[in-house]
Amino acid sequence: MSDKTTVPTHDAADLASQGEERLGWIRSRMHLLAAIREDFAARKPFDGMTIGVGLHTEPKTAVLFETLAAGGARVLGTGNHGSTQDDMVAALATSGVTIFGRREDTLAEHHDNLRRTIDARPDILLDNGADLAALAAESGAAGQIIGGTEETTSGAFRLREAFEGQIPFPVIVINDSPLKAIGENLHAVGQSTVESWMRITNLMIPGRRFLVAGYGWCGRGIAQYLRSLGGLVSIAEIDEIKAFEAAFDGFRVGTAAELLPGADAVITATGRAGVISADLIDLIQDGAVLGNIGHFPWEIDVAALKKRATTINPMTSAIEVLTMEDGRELTLLADGRMFNLAGTAPKGNSIESMDLGFALQALSLERVALDAGSLQPGPQRVPDDIERRVARDIVAQLKGAH
Repeated sequence: MSDKTTVPTHDAADLASQGEERLGWIRSRMHLLAAIREDFAARKPFDGMTIGVGLHTEPKTAVLFETLAAGGARVLGTGNHGSTQDDMVAALATSGVTIFGRREDTLAEHHDNLRRTIDARPDILLDNGADLAALAAESGAAGQIIGGTEETTSGAFRLREAFEGQIPFPVIVINDSPLKAIGENLHAVGQSTVESWMRITNLMIPGRRFLVAGYGWCGRGIAQYLRSLGGLVSIAEIDEIKAFEAAFDGFRVGTAAELLPGADAVITATGRAGVISADLIDLIQDGAVLGNIGHFPWEIDVAALKKRATTINPMTSAIEVLTMEDGRELTLLADGRMFNLAGTAPKGNSIESMDLGFALQALSLERVALDAGSLQPGPQRVPDDIERRVARDIVAQLKGAH
């Protein structure tokens, strides 16, 4: 297990200063969390508890961690692989929040950081992709945990399928919330994906043929924002109801095998593994750009893609051009990771959308801390009273803006 420090000592002060400068603006725009932080600071609902986190460590999540710490929690954990922002780690350290690791960690080092988080014996988990819950179940540490939250679709799939019946504590799935689905997944992921694609590639959208794999909330948002900017969008979807919806929304619909040959760009957004599998590589047209927006870097079979390449040319930190055996050139973004967070100059979803989602997170974690006995073991949706409280607060905030 790695014991390396999070950042080199001689860089820590400078990084913390840089991080705090960025945090100031973000913090000032997250009004829902500001009100919750003030309330938590007065009541200390997490007093004496340790919250283990496994979440993209960037400015907006840093504000969430600060909010939990204000409520009396000892907050420690790790970011997700490839998306940790080192200045945020340093800035959080000055306020007593410990985040293991750095942006350049290898996957093995990231797994060490997950183990360090569970070894710290957290009472509550704030999870993203179910990495911490899975590790707790596999290591026999689940009995020490009273409950937690899960942020993503990918994590919800793991909890409900691979670990069905193995999680003895309640896990509130934030991604099940209709507020998050509409505010964050549909609009914020849609916006940040398209903006990040343009920033990373510097390519235009009008007239380009896009294939979006998956028509869940994130896929819908990506498709809508691409089309609004002039993209020609097709949808690969295996669920009959979602395929029906996509068709009635005016998109061409088919399987990945049917649509890949005509796609200039492919964006996967399903939460499932192997969407662009090894047997589909021959169908990808010359010059296509491949990117993933799902939580795990498994939707595109990157290993198979690179094995089939005769040369791999890194153009930037987020772009690789692969020359295939038959001479086709394919471009891969961010090594198959979430390119809106792991790509160049990552910004992720909008501040306001994450304020919404993290308000749900903070209040759900409070429910676990104060009343875990009212919740059933395993994954479940956000309690209705929390959903309605946040919805009222958002509407009131919007009224004030007008």
